[in-house]
Amino acid sequence: MRVLVAMSGGVDSSVAAARMVDAGHDVVGVHLALSSAPGTLRTGSRGCCSKEDAGDARRVADVLDIPFYVWDFADRFKEEVIDDFVDSYARGETPNPCVKCNETIKFSALSARALALGFDAVATGHYARLSDGRLRRAVDTDKDQSYVLAVLTAEQLRHAVFPIGDTPKSEIRAEAARRGLAVAEKPDSHDICFIPSGDTRAFLGAKIGIRPGAVIDAGGTVLAEHEGVHGFTIGQRKGLGIAGPGPDGQPRYVTGIDAVTGTVRVGPAEDLDVRELVGDKPVFTAGVAPGGPVAGVIQVRAHGGLAAAVVDVADGRLMADLREPLRGVAPGQTMVLYRPDPDGDEVIASATVARA
Repeated sequence: MRVLVAMSGGVDSSVAAARMVDAGHDVVGVHLALSSAPGTLRTGSRGCCSKEDAGDARRVADVLDIPFYVWDFADRFKEEVIDDFVDSYARGETPNPCVKCNETIKFSALSARALALGFDAVATGHYARLSDGRLRRAVDTDKDQSYVLAVLTAEQLRHAVFPIGDTPKSEIRAEAARRGLAVAEKPDSHDICFIPSGDTRAFLGAKIGIRPGAVIDAGGTVLAEHEGVHGFTIGQRKGLGIAGPGPDGQPRYVTGIDAVTGTVRVGPAEDLDVRELVGDKPVFTAGVAPGGPVAGVIQVRAHGGLAAAVVDVADGRLMADLREPLRGVAPGQTMVLYRPDPDGDEVIASATVARA
């Protein structure tokens, strides 16, 4: 099988490439250049896709003796991921750019080019498993990335390979060291790759500008002024610009955002509890919607935010009835439905939260 391996320059994708070589496949490595100024996108463990990362990936490819290329997806990444991220925050939403990147870049643009060039599959270093076309959680649940892959269609999954999903992260690092790969102890990337400073509010402010509005309580009393709803997200406690806790002495949280009026509403923690979710643009990993309600677990964040639920499809939307409340769910987040299974929790569907 001809396999294109997306090599980020990190330990996970490096071991994924090595395992594909060991399995006897015809392997080619490719690094995605996602920034027009790649030298600015890594600061220690922050950021990715820098010149440093491309060099690390190339050195691993040399050790594995496989062809290696760098493909420029910077324009597509800006349009599909960065601009979408900024626009979503301007609408008062809370998007996940890793989900969008997997959906539009790694398993859409990259996969399409790979198939057009005659490759049979694209392999990545994601922690997830595929069995009989079903997407499942990784063995290492602490590193599991099935959540950010749940937007993939059945056709995209058919051409995907996740070689390391059956192995804990600690063993992946040990394997990289045994293979003599210099990236064995390289820090994992975290936070948002295109915001290496980690200051999301400053990044958005530079892109969106000042759009003043008010912070109000449940009774409509104005507590503070702000420079834009992009500086807030549902569940936020700090940086609200208000003086002290609520009248009951308890902390106040962002409980609602209206981008049209520029209003940010705050209230007590219990106002963040939701028991129903409505999701737009559902994706069913099996290719078809379930024939009726499905009992399972809803996850709304990459790590955490789980609740038992019964989910059904109505009017082209996912409707989730939560058996226990979830706290602080925001429009724009991705909701993923898992069905418990002895072979590992299976991803059934995903959707973008439209209403909580």
